Amino acid sequence: MKELVVVSGKGGTGKTSISASLAVLAGKCIVVDCDVDAADMHLLLTPEVSKKQDFISGHQAFIREEYCTGCGICYRHCRFDAVERVDMSRKFVINEFSCEGCGLCVRLCPAGAISFPERLCGVWMESETRCGPMFHAKLAPAAENSGKLVALLKAEARRKAEESGVEVIIVDGSPGIGCPTIAALSGASAALVVIEPTVSGEHDLLRILELIKHFKIPAAVCVNKCDINPEVTQRIEKIAQDNGTFVAAKIRYSKNFTENQINSLTVVETPSEASKEIRELWETQIKPMLCV
Repeated sequence: MKELVVVSGKGGTGKTSISASLAVLAGKCIVVDCDVDAADMHLLLTPEVSKKQDFISGHQAFIREEYCTGCGICYRHCRFDAVERVDMSRKFVINEFSCEGCGLCVRLCPAGAISFPERLCGVWMESETRCGPMFHAKLAPAAENSGKLVALLKAEARRKAEESGVEVIIVDGSPGIGCPTIAALSGASAALVVIEPTVSGEHDLLRILELIKHFKIPAAVCVNKCDINPEVTQRIEKIAQDNGTFVAAKIRYSKNFTENQINSLTVVETPSEASKEIRELWETQIKPMLCV
């Protein structure tokens, strides 16, 4: 089983469009959308949900008004300012968006007025697409543990791959270098970094390559919109080379990315120069690495 993770230093580089295109070119694979904070691969692959499960993680403090004496101990000790006074009265409530679930207020409350149930942080889904099974999720607003949710999605995808005999998993990773990205890269066979030729893109590339190097994962770079700044594109090629990797593809700016997305299609499903360049990336670099 081979697992390709497509990552980027920030959002908006075309990572999801390229991930979905590679999934279409693979024909039979398992797709995982690990950008759980802002999932959008469903816009391209139009999944039909076959299984939906709650994602329970951590705890949420809740003040039971009938038992609260208004002593204010929780209010004074909460370091996240999650405990709020109700209309300057002696009653308090907990702001669910500010609560970190640390449990300090529960331990300190002399009246035992604070309950501490498990927190519903979102949902994860198994769906069917024209590329094969897809695992994706939706994190609730202000919910934490996105890294844990990503790890769950990848575990489910690997289980499905073993059960069905599918040899290729394509993962649309989270942007940046935080916990969700670390979870997405964990156990990967290879990584593809999608970057834009901008000054911030150079900085983003250095950060993400450093993270990938820590995991000792083979990596390649794809420069999207390479023609908007040829000078920076050349510098990115030098950065990639200096960091032990290479630019596997340079994709020119194309309106087909947006036009196809409007029609729930990937770039490679209609003819364009960008489609040719992504197909070449698949045939010459990705396919030989994954389909051995």
